Amino acid sequence: MKISALDLKKQIAPLRQEIDAAIKEVIDNTGFILGATVERFEEHVAEYSGAKYAIGVSNGTDAISLSLLALGIGPQDGVICPSFTYYATAGAVASIGARPVFADIDRDTYNISPESIEKILAKKKFKVKAIIPVHLYGQCADMDRILKLAHKYKLKVIEDTAQSFGAEYKGKKAGTLGDCGTVSFYPGKNIGAFGDAGLILTNNEAVAKSLKILRNQGNKDKYYHLVLGRNNRLDSIQAVVLDIKLKYLDEWNKSRQEAALNYNKNFAGLNIKAPFVPGYTTHIYHQYTLRMPKSNKGVIDYLQSKGIDSRVFYPVPLHLQKCFKYLGYKRGDFPAAEKAAKQTFTLPIYPELAQEEKDYIVQSVKEFING
Repeated sequence: MKISALDLKKQIAPLRQEIDAAIKEVIDNTGFILGATVERFEEHVAEYSGAKYAIGVSNGTDAISLSLLALGIGPQDGVICPSFTYYATAGAVASIGARPVFADIDRDTYNISPESIEKILAKKKFKVKAIIPVHLYGQCADMDRILKLAHKYKLKVIEDTAQSFGAEYKGKKAGTLGDCGTVSFYPGKNIGAFGDAGLILTNNEAVAKSLKILRNQGNKDKYYHLVLGRNNRLDSIQAVVLDIKLKYLDEWNKSRQEAALNYNKNFAGLNIKAPFVPGYTTHIYHQYTLRMPKSNKGVIDYLQSKGIDSRVFYPVPLHLQKCFKYLGYKRGDFPAAEKAAKQTFTLPIYPELAQEEKDYIVQSVKEFING
């Protein structure tokens, strides 16, 4: 049996007629960038999330860099972000000339550690102006403690919700608690576009206005450029596809949660650590991540030999990536992140998985663990 990490063909098939009709309308109207189609999608996302404003942009990475710019973060400003996450978070910081300041993660949730943040801030070594908590794998970081630190040190907070759009923190949607919340609609996300796309959530009117100008070449009216802007606009075809998928997001996330409960039940009692979900957050399982006592290499190799697309997110923490060598970090600086990279692995968990596929995955994991 061969089981992929995600099967977009199965996801798209029942929506195909609706999507084809929506794309045809865009083509017939020839309004391909921004405009009423994008505005309608933005309104629906704002309504769904509870944010006052939603601003569609080109992708999730640009969503982070635009948010930083709109919040006044500039060259040499320090921005704290976790070492254990995808490159885009820190890459977006570096792209505007700011300095990524890495922090360690919580061993149980894999999200940024408030204790690590506090240690960094207490040292006053960097000119820190913002924190980017990444809501990793589908659940929220400890936002109460993070926001408390941000208030104490007068810092901006940008929530990276690339993997957790639709998750909730104490009844509020991820991305609506900080100054901005950034969303990635990369095709592999729980709600994905037919290409690159992103979005920014905010409750601040001035920030929303600034973001709309920054994403559109720095102009509000064509040919009148108010600031040095960027070309980070959302196109209409992506907006209509995402608008259709948005209606199904909660249903899809519920299917992922049910699959995770099934996995948890079957793995109980094994020498393996299932996902830990603290009481303050829901988990939408963009990734279902397990942890081995010592090394993930053997189990990943075994599952792949059985046709199961198991992976590690992320094998090299950011502080050890070659591109960030100039920051001066070394092995051992963030032990929790380094251990997670060596011990965690993922299992397929998308809504379209058949029960026989889930059973096969469970059986294969048990075979490896029990030897």
